[in-house]
Amino acid sequence: MALAGNNKDLVSRFWSEVYENRDYDRVGKFFAEDGVYEDVAIPDSAAHGPAAVAKRLRIGHEPVERFTHAIHRMVAEGNTVMTEHTETWHFHSGEIVALPFVSVMEIRDGMIALWRDYSDMNTLLSKAPQWWLEHIMKFSVADFNTDQGA
Repeated sequence: MALAGNNKDLVSRFWSEVYENRDYDRVGKFFAEDGVYEDVAIPDSAAHGPAAVAKRLRIGHEPVERFTHAIHRMVAEGNTVMTEHTETWHFHSGEIVALPFVSVMEIRDGMIALWRDYSDMNTLLSKAPQWWLEHIMKFSVADFNTDQGA
């Protein structure tokens, strides 16, 4: 029980860094050196390593004016933590997009070893402003999944 509770605390702190503090370098420090972030709805490779995870989040999140984040449920068993949550993206141009997610994380030695996000990407793509979509399209698959240049 203590292990699952500690892992839930770690994941709760992680969500605070991502959505309240938006400090992506600190977010990367939650990950094991071989940690992986995979956004299952996006047809590309995963981000491998802390710097690549931070870079991937920075590319998509930095242009967003602010976020609100609501955790609906968080369940932990052993080293696995599952979070049902909604990210609400507020763009400076007035668009607001609520994105429901289920995130699955595997924790190893107090670090995130695996983070998989499950969502409907069409929810974001159909409601995000054109300028943000153009921003995202400037990047190649390599920008999203390698540790180089992060």
